[in-house]
Parts: sequence; structure tokens; C-alpha cells
Amino acid sequence: MSYGGLGPTGFSTMRGRDYPTIRQFTIFMENRVGQLLEVVRRFDGSRVRIVALSITDSSDCCVVRMLLSHPEQGREVLERAGLAMIESDLIGVELMEDPQPLVRVCTALLQAEVNLVQTYPLIVRPHGRPAVALMVDNTDLATETLVAKGFRLITEADLASES
Repeated sequence: MSYGGLGPTGFSTMRGRDYPTIRQFTIFMENRVGQLLEVVRRFDGSRVRIVALSITDSSDCCVVRMLLSHPEQGREVLERAGLAMIESDLIGVELMEDPQPLVRVCTALLQAEVNLVQTYPLIVRPHGRPAVALMVDNTDLATETLVAKGFRLITEADLASES
């Protein structure tokens, strides 16, 4: 990246690493043998690790959703590959020690009238505990609600520290 001969600006973005959401990359591709391997191999030799993965397929195409340990670098890798993708904000939630931790998450969101759009588990355990990624219809309200109910949110910095 060029800074016009100057050093980095020193300005931080609104979204910095501790923003309470984590970025999901949704990749659209053909449903054919070896296609997923082609995508995941692109991260070889980089510090980017896949920390959550979800695949939905049909007979001719598939949608791969992934969370990455280093989303900025991961986006660059995916863009260089020319893959059709979109980026979305999800909430990472550490599950509490409870016989039914998802019941507590769903109950908290229902009480706030927040709808779950999609959810899947993280492959890593950022603080040694299981965690899930949640896409919701109201990220700000869901975040406030979960924090108020005592849940610990997973940030992008937490995902990077696992690598």
C-alpha cells in the first residue's frame, strides 16, 4: 500500500481489532470436487488460519462461510484469488459452563427480540472455552444484550491470538 512517500497515517479505523464483531467471508463457488481445497490452500504460507467454517451446497454451487484469524490479510488472499465473496459482521460468543449453554444464548436474544439468522461453532477456543458465531438481525442490540447477560464476546483480536 502506498502512503505517498509518507509513513502510515497513525489513524485507527472505527472498526479496529477490538470491535465487538468478527468478520465472516462468504464465498460463492462451483460445487465440484477439490474446489474447497483450492480455496483453503491459498492460506498456506500465511499467518491466516480458518477458525470457523460452514458450507451449504446444492447440485451446482455452494456457499462457503468462514471466519479467519487475520481477516485483513485473509481478504487480500481471497481477493487475489478472484473469488466472488461478501463480508458480513457476526458476533462471537463464548459459551458459558452450563448443561445447555445455547438455551441461555437463545433465551437472551429472544428476550431482546433479536432474530438469529445463522450460527455455527468456532473450530478454535480463544479462551479455552467453546464458542459460536452468530449472525443476527440487530447486531448492536444483540451485543448489548449478551454483554448485559454476562456473556463474553469474542473479538478479532481473540481469533488472532489463537494462531
